[in-house]
Amino acid sequence: MTADINYKVAIQETYGERFQHCWGCGPKNEEGMHIKSYPSVDGKSCVAEVTPDQMYTGGVPNNLFGGMIAMIFDCHGGASAAYFKHKDLGYELTPETTIGRFITARLEVDYRKPTPMNEVVTVIAYPEEIGERKVSVKMEMIVAGELRAEARMVAVGVKDDM
Repeated sequence: MTADINYKVAIQETYGERFQHCWGCGPKNEEGMHIKSYPSVDGKSCVAEVTPDQMYTGGVPNNLFGGMIAMIFDCHGGASAAYFKHKDLGYELTPETTIGRFITARLEVDYRKPTPMNEVVTVIAYPEEIGERKVSVKMEMIVAGELRAEARMVAVGVKDDM
């Protein structure tokens, strides 16, 4: 991962108790992937790295399944939106934080090149717009130094009793 990433706390680890069970990124889902998103030191981006298991290959062997690509964007985008809103409100991210939860309202994925298996997938998220309840995020998926997919997400903040 890039040297300017703040590894102190993963955003998903600051979700409230009832929001920690996502299959893709929930720390309390024993069978999940446990994707972890970290803010950059300057807070201008968030980064996740994952090496998908071979079982997530697509129709072409050795290429990642497109649905898995979308899921990685979905989990990382939601966590990043929560962080960007948290930061916009003037708060720091600490191990004691219980961050507001954001869920996907819209996700658009542009698949640029096949995504190879058995390689580290790096996803970088940037805020585009931060509103009262919505956060728009732009993301890039990079593998082996090449852009493989891009996504735009609109995430919406939800209440704890969702």
